[in-house]
Amino acid sequence: MTTERPAASQAKSTSADTWPTYSGSKGLDKPRVVVLGSGWAAISFLKALKQHAADKYEIVLVSPRNYFLYTPLLPAVATGTIEERSIVEPVRRLIGKKGKYFEAVVQDIDPADKSLVACFPLDANLGEACFKLPYDILVIGVGSVNNTFGIEGVTEHCFFFKGIRDAQKLRRQISECFERASLPQTPTEERQRLLSFVIVGGGPTGVEVAAELHDTIQQDLVKLYPELVPDVRIRIIELMDHVLSTYDRAISTYTGEQFKRAGIELVLNSKVVAVQKNSVRVVDKQGNKTDIPFGAAVWSTGVAMHPLIKQLQAKLPEGTQTHFRSIVTDEYLCVKGSNGTIYALGDAATIEQERALDHVGELWERADVDKDDKLQLLEIRNILRDASARFPQFEEHARFLDGKVGAKRFGGIVANALAGARAKNEPQKHTKPNDPIWGDLDFDEKTEVTREQFEDMLKKIDSGLRALPATAQVAKQQGEYLAKLMDKTKLEAGKPVHTSQKPFKYGHKGAFAYVGGDKAVMDSPLGKVTGLGAGVLWRGFETYSQFSFRNVVLVSLDWARTKIFGRDISRV
Repeated sequence: MTTERPAASQAKSTSADTWPTYSGSKGLDKPRVVVLGSGWAAISFLKALKQHAADKYEIVLVSPRNYFLYTPLLPAVATGTIEERSIVEPVRRLIGKKGKYFEAVVQDIDPADKSLVACFPLDANLGEACFKLPYDILVIGVGSVNNTFGIEGVTEHCFFFKGIRDAQKLRRQISECFERASLPQTPTEERQRLLSFVIVGGGPTGVEVAAELHDTIQQDLVKLYPELVPDVRIRIIELMDHVLSTYDRAISTYTGEQFKRAGIELVLNSKVVAVQKNSVRVVDKQGNKTDIPFGAAVWSTGVAMHPLIKQLQAKLPEGTQTHFRSIVTDEYLCVKGSNGTIYALGDAATIEQERALDHVGELWERADVDKDDKLQLLEIRNILRDASARFPQFEEHARFLDGKVGAKRFGGIVANALAGARAKNEPQKHTKPNDPIWGDLDFDEKTEVTREQFEDMLKKIDSGLRALPATAQVAKQQGEYLAKLMDKTKLEAGKPVHTSQKPFKYGHKGAFAYVGGDKAVMDSPLGKVTGLGAGVLWRGFETYSQFSFRNVVLVSLDWARTKIFGRDISRV
């Protein structure tokens, strides 16, 4: 840090020119890489970055949170199954000798000046707590924030579930609800309200919160408050017609049945339209309104853009950043419009996906090898396979066309295209289920596709493009990818990533969810597993996925402690 400091009157100025500038360690002549955040994306990047790669840069990590939090076990922390210290690891221990760490919150990023302003979190409104930090490369991994969808009362009356303090607050609230309900003067109606727990959102987080809460009540609180347990109600409110909507439908069905047996109520096809101090207002698809009382309500649905990302978007060239929730990057995770100086990972970013329909002319010319203005299925298969490096959405369809089953599956897209084009020119009529062209999808090498039908097919394939999910798995893979990129090549501001480097490609390895009673569900590319076996796999995976051996030991001991002695329900 430079020795010159602004005068007291200047310290409260909002001008970055008055703040001290971090000059780095003396004698270093390396590009400075500043990393923002201490979540999955940023820490996975630093952990995967090899020491010899880190030595090519001056690494500086900036985050207001001086620890990494293993978020998948937050529901277990909220009920005392796992202790909070078991799933956190100090940032300084993780970064080690690879770089320097500042506990600070970033208030402003200036992409033109290639600098940012950061302040100590507790004194962020005071100028003397701030400093200017120039960078050559900026890596953003600040994540996202909770999305309330503008619903009145959510912020004031619901518990969010993104950080350790959220889990602590919920744990204290659960204890308080049971203690208040046990008092002799508490009326019956008030006791029932206190013992009503509402979870908004039927995704993995909401499901696991409900499961952990049910376990706590049935395994521990039933022994301490036997007269109260019959009045306990746990409800999950979900907009879809099933929970775990991103999982295989069979897994969603199993989870619903498991919850039904456990007495956890699913309020499906419903949305919350307002939250009051002691109740949520729910509207179903028919428009019927219901007020559901609660002692504690958990909001675990939706994420929104981080304020820092919104601020940065406005400073980048017009037209380069139009996404409503994330900052847009290219396939190498480089932010569009940043001239190669900013990279973004995890929930904060979304990868721009090129649409094939915008290049239909070029693709048609390449595919129509014999220039007869028609494409056979073999020609379609070839162009999809050859162009899949540029358009990843082609890969699945090209692979399916390689086999008989694949041809039939892909035939659905072709059939719809053919049927759609035909409908434009001919009166609508019923087709037989075994129609050889667009009935039973039995295509062969004689099938021919016109330019119009080809365009329609590309449109349907493009419609399958989806943004990557906002999960720890995606953030971890992106962090590891960027670390490998920096290992293989030296990133330089203003210069594009060398084309010999492969772009980022997400590989879904599967997903777990704990559903209570030592049971879990696992949805993976290799198959589906449910029940006690999945529960063993889930527990082992969450234990050995910790970022340090210390955490592995602590989490293992917590599982054992809970099984032997039960959960500690003290409100401290």
